[in-house]
Amino acid sequence: MIDYRTHLTMDAAQCGGRPCIRGMRITVYDVLDYLASGMTLEEVLADFPDLTREDILACLAFAADQGRRLLAIPA
Repeated sequence: MIDYRTHLTMDAAQCGGRPCIRGMRITVYDVLDYLASGMTLEEVLADFPDLTREDILACLAFAADQGRRLLAIPA
């Protein structure tokens, strides 16, 4: 699994503190929304030439990690 921490940044002064890709103003949630809407990885890369395949995989790894953290919270 890719280490998303090497690709994602969080800065309270940028994008409201949401996780962004490598300091750009492209948030993890934007990328996840594009993928969830049916865009392929190749389509996202074509629309955002500054992104890499690893950036997108980092977004997916981040989402997976957040899901695991939610499941670990006792009810």
